[in-house]
Amino acid sequence: MKKRANKVKEEEETLCCCEYVNRHGERSNVAACCCDCEDLDDACDRFLKREPQKPESLSQVAAVVTDRIRVPWLWGGARKVDLSIIPPLILLPVLLHLAAFHFLLGIVVLTALPGLVLWYYYFTHRKKGRTLFFLSLALFSLAYMYYLFVTEVLPHGDIGLVQLSVVTVGVILTLVALVHTKREPGIVLPKPEVVHSTVTYYSPLADRDPDLHGGGQDVTMTVPNRAGSAEQSGVELKESSRRNWCPVCRVVRPPRAGHCRICGVCVLRLDHHCVCCVGQANHRSFLLTLVLFLLTSLYGISLVLQSVCPRQHLLTALLYCPGVYNQYSTALCFTCAWYSSIVTGGLLHLLVVQIINISYNVTEREARVALRDKTARSAYWGLVVDTGVYSRGICGNWAEFMTMGDKLNPPSRAPTDLVALVGANKQEKCKHE
Repeated sequence: MKKRANKVKEEEETLCCCEYVNRHGERSNVAACCCDCEDLDDACDRFLKREPQKPESLSQVAAVVTDRIRVPWLWGGARKVDLSIIPPLILLPVLLHLAAFHFLLGIVVLTALPGLVLWYYYFTHRKKGRTLFFLSLALFSLAYMYYLFVTEVLPHGDIGLVQLSVVTVGVILTLVALVHTKREPGIVLPKPEVVHSTVTYYSPLADRDPDLHGGGQDVTMTVPNRAGSAEQSGVELKESSRRNWCPVCRVVRPPRAGHCRICGVCVLRLDHHCVCCVGQANHRSFLLTLVLFLLTSLYGISLVLQSVCPRQHLLTALLYCPGVYNQYSTALCFTCAWYSSIVTGGLLHLLVVQIINISYNVTEREARVALRDKTARSAYWGLVVDTGVYSRGICGNWAEFMTMGDKLNPPSRAPTDLVALVGANKQEKCKHE
């Protein structure tokens, strides 16, 4: 083992900027990306001969392409590029410039673009695979809108230095908040005694949520019910530990923690998975990112509409702006304003849902499970969901939300501790008898 580690370390030290170790453990070069590709040759040969492809042919070709697309790097050799970040970089400018040629093209593109994004979301969500597509789309949309604002709107002379500074500061603060959100969601870390425990736990079914049981949270995981008998408390502890045991992360999850199948980790107070896991540690910064983005976007859209449609009222300029397609630059700005409005509308809906959930002290994950199991009161077509489990009133719920980042890493009882506690309860019962 030590010899193998030294060999890998020696190879990494001697790799130049264009070299890398491929998926077979062999040394290769970026310039040889089209060489020795047996899988691709076989697939092309079968296609030309009109023979059926092998079942694993496409997956093997995709694995080869993913492994060989690299970027030269000064330290440790060439780095692999995630292919999911490329489509937004190409499709977004092409589609927006295409939509600026005519208002009918604009209607088609601006209708199809959200549909494609939603289809890709449900496709990746169903497969539970990690992708950088949405992060790339969000960052590139923000950067590209700012670039067009500076290069197309600012030269018209209707935007002052103060207004440009406000938009610039808004973009920078949004990016800073997003970076802070990506740092740490609050991962439940395993303990050594948990990892090496000999106790066998049976995980629940994949389509069931182990944290909510009939809309009520099992709070007897760590503290036995003193009002009941010791034997009943021991049984409850054993059942609770089984329900909250994660066989993947090998931890007993605290209340409200959940396992993210996309990231493959258990997260404290898991809300949902967006561009990253949103949990107890980064939920506040995620909400701040939404607020900053929406304020910056709304202000930028208003400036663009005032520049390209100066004679129209701001609230009606998106629907009626005569002559905006007479010049390509104004048509492009108008199309980008529409695109930004669609994105802003979607994120505004997400912000409203987040504010409502925080007011009722329920996470998006808990609300979804409660609606599925019909154990919660819902109103306004499922927009408001009240499980009635953790709510302390609006003020108390928001106070808990604003301070929950200071309560990270709660003590997680190990399975061996739970078994020992059950044994102590049984011994206490025997003494009383």
